[in-house]
Amino acid sequence: MPYVTVKMLEGRTDDQKRALVEKVTEAVVETTGASKEKVAVIIEEMSKNNYGVAGKRISDQ
Repeated sequence: MPYVTVKMLEGRTDDQKRALVEKVTEAVVETTGASKEKVAVIIEEMSKNNYGVAGKRISDQ
């Protein structure tokens, strides 16, 4: 059973997340041969306060 975790900053709509889950599932099925029913996609949303790039938090930019 393939498990895929997507980590991204919060702020996406439910429609965007729904589409992401559908497309990731399709890609996993296509590339691994796993059945669609066996693919699990977990979205982990991160607060901009808890994510930094180049030494600065995203929320501070």
